[in-house]
Amino acid sequence: MRDVEIREGTIRLGQLLKLAGLAEHGADAKALLEEGEVLVNDEVETRRGRQLAPGDLVALGDEEVRVVVAP
Repeated sequence: MRDVEIREGTIRLGQLLKLAGLAEHGADAKALLEEGEVLVNDEVETRRGRQLAPGDLVALGDEEVRVVVAP
């Protein structure tokens, strides 16, 4: 697992997937979500606009990232 730092208190799931390098473009993120390949806190998530907060875990295949606030 690796940490992905955000500046604000929350971030949208689609943005996080791009920031973490799990999706190259928004269309890629949308496709991954529609196919049910993304887990948020161990539950399948299909909404690209889902708000994530520090501490949330996002998994895609063997990759897992945790949302943290930048110091």
